[in-house]
Amino acid sequence: MRQFQFEYENEDKFVNSLKKINQWKKSSVTSDVFFQIYSNKLNYSKIEIICAAIEKEMPGAHYIGSSTNGNIFIGEFSKAEIVVVCTVFEYFTTKIKILQYPLSDENKQEVASSLIKEVNENQWCKCVMTYATIRGMSMSDFCESFDDLPESVQFFGGGSFNIDINSDYACVFSSAGKITDHAVVFALMGGEDFNVTSTFITGWKPLGRKLEVTKAEGPILYELDGRPAYETYYKYLNIKNDENFFGNTLEFPFLYEYNGINIMRAPTAARPDGALVMTADIRENVKARIAYGDPWTILSCVDEEAVKLKEFIPEVISVFSCAARRTYWGDNEVSKETKPFQSVAPTSGFYTSGEFLRTNGKVNQHNVTLVIAAMREGKRNLDAMADVNKNNQEFTGRVSMINRLATFIQASTEELEVANEKLLLAAITDGLTKVLNRKEIQRLIIEKAEQINNSEDEHGKISSSLIMLDIDNFKAVNDTYGHDKGDEVLIKLAETMNDVISKNAPDGKIGRWGGEEFMILLPDTDDDRAFQIAELIRVSFSMVSYEGVPSQTVSIGVTGIVKGEKADRSCNRVDKALYSGKTSGKNKVVKL
Repeated sequence: MRQFQFEYENEDKFVNSLKKINQWKKSSVTSDVFFQIYSNKLNYSKIEIICAAIEKEMPGAHYIGSSTNGNIFIGEFSKAEIVVVCTVFEYFTTKIKILQYPLSDENKQEVASSLIKEVNENQWCKCVMTYATIRGMSMSDFCESFDDLPESVQFFGGGSFNIDINSDYACVFSSAGKITDHAVVFALMGGEDFNVTSTFITGWKPLGRKLEVTKAEGPILYELDGRPAYETYYKYLNIKNDENFFGNTLEFPFLYEYNGINIMRAPTAARPDGALVMTADIRENVKARIAYGDPWTILSCVDEEAVKLKEFIPEVISVFSCAARRTYWGDNEVSKETKPFQSVAPTSGFYTSGEFLRTNGKVNQHNVTLVIAAMREGKRNLDAMADVNKNNQEFTGRVSMINRLATFIQASTEELEVANEKLLLAAITDGLTKVLNRKEIQRLIIEKAEQINNSEDEHGKISSSLIMLDIDNFKAVNDTYGHDKGDEVLIKLAETMNDVISKNAPDGKIGRWGGEEFMILLPDTDDDRAFQIAELIRVSFSMVSYEGVPSQTVSIGVTGIVKGEKADRSCNRVDKALYSGKTSGKNKVVKL
């Protein structure tokens, strides 16, 4: 493929540029033509002139376009109002299809379903590039709707924006639809000789301990660790809720763990109630950390990714960069994080209101992030591999020191978190058998009983069960063979229970009730299935061999947790079932 990039000046010059491309095409082997149009002003008349010129000079050419917060031209921030990028495909096997749909909160699922259907019908498709008007919309469910895309299909793109970051007004357009302020455009690309790879870069480093998102709705983050979210910025960073809030917090967005990766979210404002307005949705019950970004670290990450990308030997690169990154760097410096990619292949793109990328089969909406998509036709030409022009890291020792200090704080925090996790585990674990201790298993049983009582299940329905075990004649083992051998028997029983439960009831919880007695909680397991599992434990344990000690057996009681009963009632009943087994011959399972 071959790419031509223009900073639009006027209609005559643009038409002349299109004619030159047509002349080049006549002397070359080419197939489809694909235009990307980026406008940092909502000048509909100019956009219509550009689209009309393309349709006249290159009938059948495909194009997509978006309003932006700024444009990237030959790897650098462009001062031009409009940038036009023309990619000419040179393999006849390469295919492209443009789709445009209206987009609203009401039809997001329908749009995703339509795209998935199109991709499945066009099995040549290897990637989907998207521009979408997303401001003022919750995009979490939209992203989740693409889970059913074929695993091999990549998905990337950006949210259209406005040069005024406080404005929600934006537009997209394409050869498949008109200019509109509530729509999404998809470009399906692929073919036998088409190759694509994509990645994302933040450059911000996690700093400090993990915080749990305890209350959030859409982009509103209400609470962290049960406290108003704004308190985190005031307590740890002394950032005040004033007119400089956004600028001051931009260096310290949140990194939160979602779909197996770290995603950035930046607060744009703090509300009087202590809630934070985030740049996009953030989920409850996820772990988040304040992140710190310094130029040295960010550009080091950019250089590393550019070096990796050169191995792909791309022919063109598209960049979707968050408008917040433009704000962070300023227009005079922002090109530092896109120029290294231009040294690999022609690079273009725009500053977005949110970036999209499919990672590990999941489409995620990113913020404060660089999403990079690189494409190539044909096999890798090793002779075409370019050297990366890395950033000249002319930063002061002070900045480098900040980076080292952030690394030190993070390492220290992680060590403290590991130590705390070990202490917590020790507090709920039996030291000998490594199963839960009585206090913890009892807490879980009470919690499950309360959950059942508060559920809407039919009265009397058994949805969870208890198993209680006791080693038969265990005192004789200790008296005859010693306590070391007795401990070995206890450990072997714990191992047997863990093995059976992990294979047959993975959500089951095992606890040492006292001495040689153990209790098992089986959530969402009726008493008939619990009886079968108990039998497996009984038989498996009876076949365990010991050096110098005969095989041992267990008696087991089984009961269901019945709606309307307190946990004590269930525990007493399973204890009676166990007692019945002990007094009626041992080495058996009894259900009550």
